Amino acid sequence: MPGKLKQIPFKKIAMWTTLALLVLATAISGSNYWIIKDTREQLYSDADKIPSNNVAILLGASKTSRYGGDNLFFKYRIEAAVLLYKKGKIKHIIVSGDNHKKEYDEATDMHDALVAQGVPDSCITLDYAGFRTLDSMVRCLKVFGIKDVTVISQEFHNQRAVFIANYYDMKVVAFNAKDVPDQFSIKTRIREYFAKFKAVLDLYIFHINPKFLGEKITIKVN
Repeated sequence: MPGKLKQIPFKKIAMWTTLALLVLATAISGSNYWIIKDTREQLYSDADKIPSNNVAILLGASKTSRYGGDNLFFKYRIEAAVLLYKKGKIKHIIVSGDNHKKEYDEATDMHDALVAQGVPDSCITLDYAGFRTLDSMVRCLKVFGIKDVTVISQEFHNQRAVFIANYYDMKVVAFNAKDVPDQFSIKTRIREYFAKFKAVLDLYIFHINPKFLGEKITIKVN
């Protein structure tokens, strides 16, 4: 019959689908291995051993969980930042979070939590445009002019943040906040597995830029 489309055998479709999935799985696994291996020596869990920096960047998290209770990611990151500040390992903290709608303001919540635990308001700068980790790290360099910085988040998140910073030739170390128990973090960890792959694509394939940059802001370190 003229014009009749040639049918592709099911076995061939299955073979190519399987091959594509294998390639994708390999790329995702390889990206995770690369990021973890590349950043291992820049991550610290002991506050006494981490090198000092004038400025730290505290990566955002929601104050409350999706069920309305305290978000342990938020709580432990605040505790980590306060610990470094009180030990004199950092002097100023950029709190970088998402503020895409009026009722959701990670940066202000982090600021208030830090002040409540003894960090002076004058030692905190708010970055409301930290919509993604890439945005937070690039804005730290290009908006706030900070190249030497201490990143504060959980270990799995720090790996990606430091990897991004390394791409931009920043001089970074990271302090690992306390891990959240598996029963409260399994979805976040699964999402992070794909986020690391996306970070490689964003940096090396698509060359993604932050959503907002804007005028430079000078941070005065006390």
